[in-house]
Amino acid sequence: MNSTKNVAKYAAIRVPISIGLANKESDCLVLTHSAAQRKTSPQFRLAARLAAICTLLFSPGLPAQAALLKAEVNFSNYDVPLFDQVVNRIRTKVAARLGKGNNTQDRYFIVPFAYQNKRNSPAFSHSFLSVIRVFADNKQPRYTPGLRQGQVRNRNFEAFTISWLPHDFDKNPNLCVFDGFGSRVVPTLNKCRTVPGRSFTLPDTLKLALSVKNAVGMWGPYEIKKAAFDLGVKRKRLLDRGTIRYIADDRLYRKDRAAINCFHAMAGLEELYPNGGFLGTGFRMWGINGTARVLIEYTKAVRAKGLLLEPVDIKKDLYGFVYAPARNSQGIYNPFPNASAYHD
Repeated sequence: MNSTKNVAKYAAIRVPISIGLANKESDCLVLTHSAAQRKTSPQFRLAARLAAICTLLFSPGLPAQAALLKAEVNFSNYDVPLFDQVVNRIRTKVAARLGKGNNTQDRYFIVPFAYQNKRNSPAFSHSFLSVIRVFADNKQPRYTPGLRQGQVRNRNFEAFTISWLPHDFDKNPNLCVFDGFGSRVVPTLNKCRTVPGRSFTLPDTLKLALSVKNAVGMWGPYEIKKAAFDLGVKRKRLLDRGTIRYIADDRLYRKDRAAINCFHAMAGLEELYPNGGFLGTGFRMWGINGTARVLIEYTKAVRAKGLLLEPVDIKKDLYGFVYAPARNSQGIYNPFPNASAYHD
């Protein structure tokens, strides 16, 4: 996993991918020193290329496998449930944007998220996005059908989350990412199949992270225009129809609009299946790195069109929630510059 000092740089030089590109080290071809000195055949050169790609993907020295950060973890909210900690931070940040005066118009925000485990395993990583509308004060809100409704500090709001996963992931959390020798490099070798997908709510998504004691990161909230909010609603409606399926490695399925992964479900709201990168996906862009890459896309495309109203600092804006087995635990997994501890 990247250190947060390098996450933006690393995300910028890599490209968008699915939440997973690997699950078995045996897919890599390993060349011995003596074999490397033999006269090479075309087949051997192909094997060498595959070995080089595997080295790039899975070397422990990569930023994605960097050592834990030395940042201090805040234990002041240790006994507050993870979901409440996340929601309280969103409320505080949104309230600061709205200010103390009368809010005369509807305001819109996005909150990008990621979670991952200590090994940054693709099967235990996820990228998701919450979208919020805060209605103008002293006006009757016109709610959007199908969105969560609520009120905070006498202000009405509606919200939804794009968290695309297999439809039964809460009951069967065994994600097929790559299955088959060489499937990381050659998508036709991947034996994983598409499955029905659904977008989980924010509480249910955080329960998934909590169940495996993952580190959860969030950026923002960032203020957006109504047009961007409408694009998010449109994407949610499309996913909710049930015509699009889920698959972690969607390289073979995006073109025909058959299946999509969590990353592409939330990236590029104007383009259903944003492409790009080596092998059509990129490397190690899951979890924190994956959502950081989404933010780069949003900064370049969405903000360029005037839909994103705030600057994005991918490194500084990242805040985390990390699992600690006991109060003031030492040596806990913390991939964030700033983090709050949570427990079961």
